[in-house]
Amino acid sequence: MSIRLFDSKEQALRDFSPLTPGRVGMYVCGPTVQSSPHVGHLRSALVYDQLRRWLTHEGYQVTLVRNVTDIDDKILAVATGEEWWALAYRIENEFRTSATRLGIEAPTYEPRATGHIGEMHAIIQLLIDRGHAYAATDGSGDVYFDVQSWPDYGQLTRQSPDALLDDAAAPDRAKRDPRDFALWKGRKADEPATASWESPWGAGRPGWHIECSSMATKYLGESFDIHGGGLDLRFPHHENELAQSRAAGHGFATTWLHNGLVTVAGQKMSKSIGNVIGAQDILDENDPLVVRYFLAASHYRSVMDVHDGSLDEARSAWERIRGFLERTADRVAPTAVPDAFAAAMDDDLSIPAALAVLHDTVRAGNSALDAGDAAAATALARSIGVEPAAIREALIEFRLDAHRIELVADVDGIRWVDDSKATNPHATAASLNSFEKVVWIVGGLLKGVDLSDLIQKYSARISAAIVIGKDKQPVLDALTANAPNCTVIEIADSEKVMHDAVKAARTVAVSGDVVLLAPAAASMDQFKDYADRGNQFAEQVKIQLEKI
Repeated sequence: MSIRLFDSKEQALRDFSPLTPGRVGMYVCGPTVQSSPHVGHLRSALVYDQLRRWLTHEGYQVTLVRNVTDIDDKILAVATGEEWWALAYRIENEFRTSATRLGIEAPTYEPRATGHIGEMHAIIQLLIDRGHAYAATDGSGDVYFDVQSWPDYGQLTRQSPDALLDDAAAPDRAKRDPRDFALWKGRKADEPATASWESPWGAGRPGWHIECSSMATKYLGESFDIHGGGLDLRFPHHENELAQSRAAGHGFATTWLHNGLVTVAGQKMSKSIGNVIGAQDILDENDPLVVRYFLAASHYRSVMDVHDGSLDEARSAWERIRGFLERTADRVAPTAVPDAFAAAMDDDLSIPAALAVLHDTVRAGNSALDAGDAAAATALARSIGVEPAAIREALIEFRLDAHRIELVADVDGIRWVDDSKATNPHATAASLNSFEKVVWIVGGLLKGVDLSDLIQKYSARISAAIVIGKDKQPVLDALTANAPNCTVIEIADSEKVMHDAVKAARTVAVSGDVVLLAPAAASMDQFKDYADRGNQFAEQVKIQLEKI
């Protein structure tokens, strides 16, 4: 199946065919750096990161250009306590840091508008020479695009030229038509000298739209494959980009993509409402992988709403995936993605449908692993393209995972079981479900995971809980609320944590019990990794039971 993308200009799904076979040129409008980035900026950047990754996976060599608008009316307006260029640089770094934390790969090129003034001058002069732009006659130094000279104006948003007016355009300057938009803005008396450059039309600075046209064509050529950005950029920004670039004789973008906006509890993000969610805030408060999952879980063209509980839903989904990955880390590596996953991604980057395939695979895989079903595991391996020879070899070499429901000792009717690899609620549930009466060693680095549902479901099986780890308090609270009849012992943080945990388990375990190390949490708070945690448990069981 070929890749299909929804072309905003054509308002239709189209088979994607790059201008140069095997190569894709993609331009994405990056941030205007006048204020700290918010979750909407993250979503837009992530959409095109995912598209780039998929195109690369499909064998294309992708050149991604994402610009930085570092000179603009808004930047000058808000730069009251510092130099405009210092503000722009600081916000640019905030955006880049947030994007990196989210796992967004750096673009191939990340040009700043202020570094391309000469290229802008060249296109403006070309437009003047071709009769599509004019210099104002009022001495302002402004240069405008002549909308009346371009009959195709409005083709991107499918509107009549008469219906299109950029309200932000200054009505008090010497325009021939109120729809005309600025290519070059002559310097105003109240603007800093550092925010102007000499030009054939006088000192000034570029208009917003000409910035992107010049940077796109410099790095991708006069014609390229994909132009992307947020839906809010269709008009006036992208409409004006398209008009001026085509009027200059450039083919410009063959496919236009627009991602949907982000709302908060059904409302548009707005500083006046006070509901803007900062990029750094959401990443500080949540695992960045959870945020990445959340931002990807809605189709890129849809409106995505942030509401109470939305991150919790994403966290639970990601934990299920992470748990499966941990259980299968040392098994046969797949050579291809499932056909259904690829079909979803090829269908206009339908990541929600691809995630559904992923979760189906996780559920089936966990069921096979829990049951020790080699036949099911083989079928799953075949479904993702693993060759039969590799499967045969894997079956010959198959062993139960170390630290996965591993019997360490059976003394005086008490079984000691190491399931240190159970680092999440899903994996731990499989352990708790395997035994009738458990002395449970639980805790570690929770990473925001709530164990309440797990404890509530298996409370009847938990006779005692030995709580370890840095994140003890949420575990203790969940036990108090959901397993009030079980004995709870809190182990103090120390280098002897596992010694003390095993010792405590010995005091409460009786014949018929299973002392189960299934922490439902990561290990890096007190151990090198889950294997180290399991090894220390086994060692302490051996040492302490030999002394009996």
